[in-house]
Amino acid sequence: MERKRANEEFDPGPVSPAKPIDKYGFVKQDQNNPPEGLTKNKLASENEREESKVRKWRKMIGVGGSDWKHYVRRKPHVVRRRIRRGIPDCLRGLVWQLISGSRDLLLMNPGVYEQLVIYETSASELDIIRDISRTFPSHVFFQQRHGPGQRSLYNVLKAYSVYDRDVGYVQGMGFIAGLLLLYMSEEDAFWLLVALLKGAVHAPMEGLYLAGLPLVQQYLFQFEQLVKEHMPKLGEHFSQEMINPSMYASQWFITVFSYSFPFPLALRIWDVFLYEGVKVVFQVGLALMRYCHDDLIKLPFEKLIHALRNFPEDAMNPDTLLPMAFSIKVTKRLEELKLEYEKRNVKPPCPVEPVSKQPKTSTDQSSPTENPPQPIP
Repeated sequence: MERKRANEEFDPGPVSPAKPIDKYGFVKQDQNNPPEGLTKNKLASENEREESKVRKWRKMIGVGGSDWKHYVRRKPHVVRRRIRRGIPDCLRGLVWQLISGSRDLLLMNPGVYEQLVIYETSASELDIIRDISRTFPSHVFFQQRHGPGQRSLYNVLKAYSVYDRDVGYVQGMGFIAGLLLLYMSEEDAFWLLVALLKGAVHAPMEGLYLAGLPLVQQYLFQFEQLVKEHMPKLGEHFSQEMINPSMYASQWFITVFSYSFPFPLALRIWDVFLYEGVKVVFQVGLALMRYCHDDLIKLPFEKLIHALRNFPEDAMNPDTLLPMAFSIKVTKRLEELKLEYEKRNVKPPCPVEPVSKQPKTSTDQSSPTENPPQPIP
């Protein structure tokens, strides 16, 4: 009965007329096509390189990923180098599951996802339905109102909001779940979301979505200090113009660049993020600052805010930006800044009242109720 009612709620709406789409499934904005001969030659060369790359990757991961862990143990530097150069798109979904630890979670929890989707209810269901159409609205998979893409996105987000009721649902999670669904099934996407937020391989991300966004606050503090240390003149200019990272960088961390960055760049960042952790978000952010340094340092407040939210197209080229990002070493300093942030934000202990010698009544024996953090609407 529940399954039937859910299906009725998601009857597909009208399908929009066919439009030109790019290789990733997004509706093309620019209709200017290059000369046909140039396009064919470029495509042939790109296809040849991609096929060679796919062969190397298939040999590395084995059938269904059977050789992956063995190869990572034997040649970790080769794996890191190849991931930084970009995972072949046809293998991206499988490799993301392997490097995130989500495949193991899936195998250890058979039937759990189906239980969460079909038999559980969530307090966030209306919020999720309201936000679904805002997630990758120009992608064909999510364009159809109540179509298969939006239905899958709803299922994954609803399942997670039940699985972890402390986090529940926060709007930025839709872009992460949506990105994953473009490369894997609902159940696979759900367990990858769990792996990220609960920290199967790297530090847990759930603090990005808890009430008050505690992890976002920490990351913004760390990023502001790194900008001042790596680019002192720019850091000083930001201070003079009263610019802080919360004005432009929050979405970088909450959606790992999947919200407003060009999709090819976002994918390359995600390849590295899943393997190396959140440090790549800091590295990419610093690389953008460094690339645009000479322009940013001249701008007043209003133009500066606009520039930090709208980087030029040439700055968004993965083959230019990412090597610059990887050259910026941040791992040790991030750990030091994390400790500094924690010291600054430690809460003073509450004063302790003297313990009464009188025997406890029945009401004294019950511990005070702790209110868990509430999900942000």
